[in-house]
Amino acid sequence: MYRKTHPRKIIPSMNAPAFFQHPSAVVEPGARIGEGTKIWHFCHVGPEAVIGARCSLGQNVYVGKARIGNGVKIQNNVSIYDGVEIEDDVFCGPSMVFTNVRNPRAAIPRRSEFARTLVKKGATIGANATVLCGVTLGEHCFIGAGALANRDVKAHALMVGVPARQQAWMSRFGERIPLPLEGTGKYVCDKTADVYWLKNGELRCA
Repeated sequence: MYRKTHPRKIIPSMNAPAFFQHPSAVVEPGARIGEGTKIWHFCHVGPEAVIGARCSLGQNVYVGKARIGNGVKIQNNVSIYDGVEIEDDVFCGPSMVFTNVRNPRAAIPRRSEFARTLVKKGATIGANATVLCGVTLGEHCFIGAGALANRDVKAHALMVGVPARQQAWMSRFGERIPLPLEGTGKYVCDKTADVYWLKNGELRCA
């Protein structure tokens, strides 16, 4: 599924998938990149990065020792630091921020303390939002623009504010689900016919 690359250059191979790399982008040897992925202006992909198929990296994106799934869209000016894992079909909005240390000091090295951050399948992170290291964002959750996600987020939860608090539930289609935050209930999406069940403060798609 992947092939090793060379900076600023694409070397065709009969056995390797093709991806697009803008001439201004740097992809270091050792990076693994899936078929159909597009890496745009001024990006920097590190040697231990793993990026899946059909992804899009917008202008000025950095990817360190991180894992990115298939179909992920990363907008301009986003840095994916060591220890971040992004599952399939995640959207990272422009200038959103991942951190890797909770208590940084310039004079104290803490590379050994980088915390793992997991973004599960289908999640959306809005423009200028911040995700603190060590948290897990649940499947198909929605972090609003400018929000601060400083704790684990439930699947399908809509989170807004600083710090972020849950305001509603979001469907896979990206629309609010008219169910309470607690209790029980059922909702059928009129766009996709997906069926959602709320039980004990958790929402699941059948």
